[in-house]
Amino acid sequence: MDTNLPVSTQPRVVIVGCGFGGLRLAKALRDAPVQVVVVDRNNYHNFQPLLYQVATGALEADSIAYPIRKIFAGQKNFFFRMADVQRINTAGNTLHTSVGDIRYDYLVLSTGSLTNFFGIESLEKNAMQIKSIPNALNLRSFIFQNFEKALLTENPEEKQALMNIVVVGGGPTGVEISGSLAEMRKHVLPKDYPELDLSKMQIILVEAGAELLGPMSVKSQQDAMRYMNELGVQVRLNTHIKGYENCRAYYSETEFIPTENLIWAAGVNGAEVPGLPPEIVARNKRITVNQWNQVQGLTNVFAIGDVANMVTDEMPRGLPMLAPVAQQQAEHLADNLQRLLKGQEPVNFVYKNKGVMAIVSRNKAVVDLPKDVHFSGFFGWLTWLFVHLMTLVGFRNKVVAFVDWAFSYFSSDQALRLIIRPFSRRDVKDDQGKKKAEHNTGTPQYNPTPPAIQTPAA
Repeated sequence: MDTNLPVSTQPRVVIVGCGFGGLRLAKALRDAPVQVVVVDRNNYHNFQPLLYQVATGALEADSIAYPIRKIFAGQKNFFFRMADVQRINTAGNTLHTSVGDIRYDYLVLSTGSLTNFFGIESLEKNAMQIKSIPNALNLRSFIFQNFEKALLTENPEEKQALMNIVVVGGGPTGVEISGSLAEMRKHVLPKDYPELDLSKMQIILVEAGAELLGPMSVKSQQDAMRYMNELGVQVRLNTHIKGYENCRAYYSETEFIPTENLIWAAGVNGAEVPGLPPEIVARNKRITVNQWNQVQGLTNVFAIGDVANMVTDEMPRGLPMLAPVAQQQAEHLADNLQRLLKGQEPVNFVYKNKGVMAIVSRNKAVVDLPKDVHFSGFFGWLTWLFVHLMTLVGFRNKVVAFVDWAFSYFSSDQALRLIIRPFSRRDVKDDQGKKKAEHNTGTPQYNPTPPAIQTPAA
């Protein structure tokens, strides 16, 4: 038991997940009289907001990741175990993992989120996603592999499906990757594939709602739509993708978009951990917590970030699943844990909205700040670059990202167009690292009989 962790007279705080929340919490407990144990399936912290740039060749993968052990080098009360978490035993204060059991005095769940396919099996099996570095590298390889195939096929329908890219979800991730793909179509692909008629390549952004960037201001939504139109991205609002098979993205029983490249960025669920009472897990798999981030009904288990469902009067559907929320909750929980150790009453968490932003393409971004302050265009783009550059972990990563961005800006090029490991959908793994069921792969197969369409779960 305890996976060879040293015996300590100090209380043990076990943190599951080293995303934005887990990382900030472990750092904030540096000088606290506790033993900090972080458990994560990866040995690196991943900067998720820039995954789409890895997928489109704008950044190298190791410029948005940083080794966990290096981040905490010198923090004497910190210990790390690379493992998959299997179950929580709340009665025994034990975390069951793939490398053994870990006892805890306080447990903090900072597991983040997983892709939500709304119960549509064909999408879960066949769509590409972008929630991890392996996802991003797979997507990059897959897109360029399909362009190589398009050079070889004589069938015009197959060629069109191989070149078309459909992005589902009009939130920041969907808008950002669509804009990046449009830039790549304009500046990069003509150099690599002069034999292809890229004027026929379609980038289609599909959104089930009535506008892009739903949580942002009306002005940001309008600016984003204008930028999409300027880039030649086809935007289809009020449209649901109901199935995806045989290179056909169906939006009705018979109507479809031919594509071999469907990127799913339409929804997320909390990454819950088995073992918690089912009544405290919301429909979107987020864990119900009080204003101290304490899991409902449990005195020594807490949740922060995307997985935490904290309902307030201002946000009855829960706080947004954003990095600043996780970071603020982590700082607040670090203070509350130390208050608990002193026998003091914890204080309630209050989220301070510092604004939201989304980049569309070069010189085009939208920024919403508190008190209805909005700006966009070049100044918004510079703001987005600065904030994300400063938020990256590690000096080297900041330098590499800055150099890559400068090179791309002045050369209108992206040098990382590499198929390092050819990707097959038969090898794809889900967000949990588990192999998915086998499904269609390789050359597009056109079936004259449309498959049965599943209705998205309510």
